[in-house]
Amino acid sequence: MSWNEPGGGGNRPRDPWGGNDQGPPDLDEALKKLQQRLNRMFGGGGSGGGAGGSNGKLSGALLGVILAGAVTIWALLGFYQLDQQERAVVLRFGEYAGTLQPGLQWNPPLIDEVIKVNTTKIRAVSLREVMLTKDENIIEVSMSVQYVIDDPEKFVLEVRDPEISLQHAAQSALRHVVGDTTMDLALTEGRAAIGIEVRDRLQSYVSDYGTGILISKINIDESKPPAQVQGAFDDVIKAREDEERVKNEAQSYANGIVPEARGRAQRALEEASAYRDQVVAKAEGEAERFTQLLTEYQKAPEVTRERLYIDAMQMVMGNTNKVMVDVEGGNNVMYLPLDKMVPAAATNRSSALGSSAAGLSERDLRNLTERVTEELRRNINNADTRRSGR
Repeated sequence: MSWNEPGGGGNRPRDPWGGNDQGPPDLDEALKKLQQRLNRMFGGGGSGGGAGGSNGKLSGALLGVILAGAVTIWALLGFYQLDQQERAVVLRFGEYAGTLQPGLQWNPPLIDEVIKVNTTKIRAVSLREVMLTKDENIIEVSMSVQYVIDDPEKFVLEVRDPEISLQHAAQSALRHVVGDTTMDLALTEGRAAIGIEVRDRLQSYVSDYGTGILISKINIDESKPPAQVQGAFDDVIKAREDEERVKNEAQSYANGIVPEARGRAQRALEEASAYRDQVVAKAEGEAERFTQLLTEYQKAPEVTRERLYIDAMQMVMGNTNKVMVDVEGGNNVMYLPLDKMVPAAATNRSSALGSSAAGLSERDLRNLTERVTEELRRNINNADTRRSGR
């Protein structure tokens, strides 16, 4: 029944509790009327004393059942399951009460607050910073931080927003490390070393803050100069590449020339050594030959002298086919064509052997010598005769 339902006389609203006065209803009277209605609903009736006692017992039993059901539901709501990768931080009336391990757990609802934390999930935060290097150059570095929650209690209670604190600490660590590194190292092979140093420094920071975070890995995703100076930087990189290319070409040329020069030098040394050995051996042979010749000369001087003369003439005449003779006491020069004076058979044989006189026998040489001597004498006599006639 609504409060403004008519029926209370005139235009006054009707009291749902049965009262006709305009004042507020009596609390005891209202509770009594509510109890009577409940009794009628569950089969109770009459207003006798016995009936009133029965109704009171029934109402008490009903309230007990309701209370027991509410307590049961409240107790059931306190059960929950923690997975293997989860831990639970329990707050009892706002105060830390402990950290629960995986398994079936129970905490009283509305009394304990349970905060579940995944301790094995790898989380990541990324940042991109523009900063100065040690040699006062500007570079842009993109970095990602991978981490896990190592201490759930500290992660939940010690820091208000640990992930924001982690991001600020990562920026500080990155700036500190890059500020102690040259640009060339930060842009090339030094990126891995920067990541390791940033990880150690960042772990020190978050441990000092008490965030309960464990840094797993630092990835330097990209390091490059800012877009405003990218063109100039590309020119510098190209110049360095050209420098390296020219150095490699020069080294390659040197690697080809130096061994060749060393080989030629070694060959010259070997040839000089061989020539030295040849000259020494020849000198020793000539000295030994002279010693032997001296011994033979001492035994037979005339024969040896004749033999030496013949050998000398053979050596001289064997290398030429013309002889010019200056006649003593005259103005004429005698010309002896040896190639025509030698017999044809001897000439043909010497031609076959490749030398004009190298193939002459000792007999031929003696005949040639005698003919030359005779010709010289004839010419001398003719010259004397002409002088006498004058």
